[in-house]
Formats: sequence, C-alpha cells, structure tokens
Amino acid sequence: MSKVRIFALGGLDEDGKNMYVVQNDEDIFVMECGIKYPESEMLGVEMIVPDFTYLLENKNRIKAIFITHGHDDVMAALPNLLNEMPDLPLYMAPLTVLTFERKAKKLGIKNYKIHRIMRDSEFTIGKTKIRTFGTTQSIADGFGVALLTDEGYVIYSSEFIVDYDTKNEAFRMDISEMTDMANEGVLALMCESVGATRDGHSAPHHRITPLIEPYFEDSKGRIFITLFNQNIYRVIEVIELAYKYNRKILIYDTELRAILSDMAKLDYYHIPAGLEIAQSSFSNEMDNVLVIVAGTGSSIFKKVHRIATKEDDLIELQDTDTVLIASPAVPGTERDEAAMEDDLYKEAGRVITVDAKRNYTMHASIEDLKMLIYLLKPKYYIPVKGEYRQLVSNATIALNMGVQPNNIIVLDNGMIAEFNNGKLEKNFETITVGDILVDGKDKLDESGMVIKDRELLSTDGAIIIGIVINHATKEIIGGPDVQSRGVIYLKDADYIVKQIANIMEDTINEAVKSNTYDNMNCRSEAREKIARYVQRETGKRPMILPAIVEINV
Repeated sequence: MSKVRIFALGGLDEDGKNMYVVQNDEDIFVMECGIKYPESEMLGVEMIVPDFTYLLENKNRIKAIFITHGHDDVMAALPNLLNEMPDLPLYMAPLTVLTFERKAKKLGIKNYKIHRIMRDSEFTIGKTKIRTFGTTQSIADGFGVALLTDEGYVIYSSEFIVDYDTKNEAFRMDISEMTDMANEGVLALMCESVGATRDGHSAPHHRITPLIEPYFEDSKGRIFITLFNQNIYRVIEVIELAYKYNRKILIYDTELRAILSDMAKLDYYHIPAGLEIAQSSFSNEMDNVLVIVAGTGSSIFKKVHRIATKEDDLIELQDTDTVLIASPAVPGTERDEAAMEDDLYKEAGRVITVDAKRNYTMHASIEDLKMLIYLLKPKYYIPVKGEYRQLVSNATIALNMGVQPNNIIVLDNGMIAEFNNGKLEKNFETITVGDILVDGKDKLDESGMVIKDRELLSTDGAIIIGIVINHATKEIIGGPDVQSRGVIYLKDADYIVKQIANIMEDTINEAVKSNTYDNMNCRSEAREKIARYVQRETGKRPMILPAIVEINV
C-alpha cells in the first residue's frame, strides 16, 4: 500500500514563510525554507520563520530539502534550520548555491551539505525518482520539483510565468519536461497562488522597460531607480536601458553587486564592459548617471529615506534628479515605503512610482495557471504559496478547468492531505505549527509575551520602583525611588509618585509584620496594587517593575 502525505509548515494564508512537505511512504522531502517580514506592530522583530518542530522530531526521515530559487521567502530561514539540524541534505541550482554560501559565511555557518543540481535534471534519492524543471521567474536558476510516487508525480510548481520571449537560458521555462511528466501521470499538483487573482497572462506585463523608457529619453539630469536586489530579471532590464541610452550605472547595494558577479561567473549575464562605475569612483557631481538603489524588504526604503534626508555618506539628491520607484511595498514594509516617498518629493526634482497594476510581479496569473493545469492534467490540485483569497481564487481556476471539486484541496498550515493508494483520505489529520519570531539571533517566546511587553512599553510606558532593605531585619534603609518613563511627567504628578512609594513600603512592612515576607511575592503583590492605582489615576496600564534589593548591613 502506497501512502503520500502533503502539508505545509508555512506559506498558506500568508505572504512568505514558505515551507512544504511531501512524504512518500516514510521518506520526507521538503520544498523551501523561507521567512516572512513582520508587521509594523511587531516591535523589534526582524523576521518570522517556520516552526521546525515536526522536522526536528522526524529528522532521520528527511531525505532532501529543495530550495527552488534565491528569494528570502523561500530560502532565508535556512540558517535558522541548520542551526538546529546541521548536515541536512540541501539541493539547489548553481546561482542559489552561491547566494546561500555567501549568507552562510556571513553568519558563520559551516556545517552544511549542498548538492548542486541543474534546473532540468533527473536523479533518485532513496527510492524516489526526482525530476526538476526550469521556470521563468524574477531570479535566474529557478526550478520546480517533481517526485515520482507509486501513484504518479507530486509536482511543486515553485514560482513561474509563461513568457515565450525569454532569451536567457537561465530564466527559461521548460514546458517539454512538463509534457513528459503528464504522460507518466500526475497524482497532485501544488501550484503557486500569488497572482491567481489577475486576469490574463503575466507576460508581457512583467516587463518594466515600456513603463520607464520614456524617462530615460527625456531626463536631462541623473536617474535613480529603486529595485529589489533579488529581482534580477528587472535589474537586467534596467541595465540594458542604461546601455541603450549611454548612461553609466552605479549599483548602490553590496548584495546586488555580489549576485551580478555570480551571474557573470556562471556565464548567465555580463554587465556591458565599461558601463558600471565603482562605488569608490563615484562623485555626487557626476551627471548622466543611472543609480540603482537596491535592497530587500524594508531595507531598501530605509536606504532611500537616508538619501532623501541627506544622511547618506555617498549620495545627495539634486533638484534635477528623476527618481523612479520600482520596488513596491511588500506586507510589513508599507510604513517605511510611505515615509521614503514623502521625503523624496521634498528633495528630488521628479518622483515617479511605477504602477503595480500595469507592471505585474513575476508570479503566475490566471491564464498561466490554466496552462499548467492543462499541460499536467493533475488528479488532485493543491493551491499553495499565497494568502487565503489567492488560494481560493487558484482553486476556482482549477474548478473551471474541469478538476473535480472533491479533488481540489485548499489546506491550512499543518493540515495534512493523505493519499492511500492514490485516493484522498477524507479525515484530515493536523499537526501543530506556529510562527517563530526572530529578534537578531534570538528566538522570542512563541506565546507572544515579549511582543505584548514591547507594545505596552511603546504605548503606556513603564514605572520602575526601587527600594533597599536590610537583609537580616527586612527594615527599609533606602528609597523607595520611583522612575516614570512615558507614563506621567513626574513634576506634575507628585502625589501619584508619593502614593506609589507608599504602596511599595506598605506592602513590604505588612509582609514583614505578618512574618510572610518573600522577595518575589512582595514584588508581585506591589506590582498588582500599583498597577490598579495607576490605572485608576491616569487611565493607563504601564509596565510596573518593582525591585527590592536586600543587602547585608
């Protein structure tokens, strides 16, 4: 009896944090290991990564982790996973390998095992035959994955668009490979959903050249353009425009320069000779220059914001500059993008935001998804990678293409679709999954208490009460000293400060008198009493931090 289980540890009903699991009998195969950017109210959180608990509990059964391309939403959580489970078998294409190796070196990660594979390859892991097929997406070397089970292929599409005009082999989609797999039979197709609400094909709307070329024709001064450094397809378009209009380019981002260097090393793309200006040779007085300001997530908006507010060490805007904003805000970065754009209007001569409705991201639109369903003819269809409305829209496309309603499976993270002898089980088992919040190198608690504390501090402030007592007699010998931060102005609230001090003193004295004094219990009791009093007097619920210091006299 064959058993196939498909589920997600992240990436469903959310933007990012992609991680999908396919179990072929007892063997586990993982697709992607990405992050999600935090919402603005998640104070101090750097990124959100998948919950790896299930993988930790079943690490001996993991046969492969496929990283299908070099974007943060599918790869950036890999260092976090390797810190917990080193030596996992990683499978990546050459450009993704170079990108990851650079990140690993920066983070001091040495214990990892990478298998370099080509975009269109065929090999066996354990008892499972694997096929990869090239896809057209915004970074080179992207591929999808197909795992052959006893009942047919389980195919993960990764990101893709259908673009017959792509000339660069590192970006081409291999449609013939898909036709071959369809002839062998497809049990389940896991297909991306990010663009599932858009009509038509993504091509040619993914190309930025028609929208920005007029500004290259009529701009007399410098041109600045903001780009995500992982959207290499768009970066190449912009570089080729600069070459056409005889503009030197400054690439103002270390990571983008490194990726373009990798592209040249792999012979995927070479910047035309003599076009690029080294950052060390750049002068703010240079004219007829294109400056590509790049980054990831909110970092790009913060970088441009520094330039706009004259805080950057290298670049200062002039009133003859044209600024093209071609890096739309992603969830969690909207506030930074708005602040950047506001300040740009104050300094630059002309600011143009590229219309996202006219310039599509390189994700499959409705007609692209239809084509994949038509080619592969899957028995079961599983929308992945997207918010819930996008998953439902993707499911509707499959329904309209003739896939039976009972064979279309919209899952939540942790919900398992199990197939026994090629037939879907109706009782969906679930495993517990959650978000792991990462602050710097540290994980925050999963309960969210750290975030709640930060929200409290940011809105209602904190009151710190310090008091010193004799360790032997428990007599108060210093304080109480009351400090307020973000709650009340002390000079205008003397009576509140005095009452807080009195509550602290009374709590200790009463406990000593009744012979029930305990340092921790006293602090807890004082905290509750002071919190009730402050809320009654001010309407606020600040963080209360009592400290009882016991010293030997």
